[in-house]
Amino acid sequence: MAIKGLHAFVYGIVQGVGYRAWTRRKAKELGLKGFVRNLPDGSVEVYAEGEEEKLKELLSKLYEGPFFAKVDRVEYEFTEPRGEYEDFLILY
Repeated sequence: MAIKGLHAFVYGIVQGVGYRAWTRRKAKELGLKGFVRNLPDGSVEVYAEGEEEKLKELLSKLYEGPFFAKVDRVEYEFTEPRGEYEDFLILY
């Protein structure tokens, strides 16, 4: 199975609702590496690497988010993996 990257930006009510911790937990459950962080415009950036099927699972979950989140849209692209990450991190 080929290793890919997923770079996504999540828009809506996604800051201050536990979205980063929730994303990290889901990514780690799927065995993915990368990061999640809040951006100044109110969106959340997600970068993950792993098996393509696992990335697609994470992508589908990004549209849901935790209970108090309201996701309006997700912009994403699949990329070549960077190979820089040993774990899935919350960046500040």
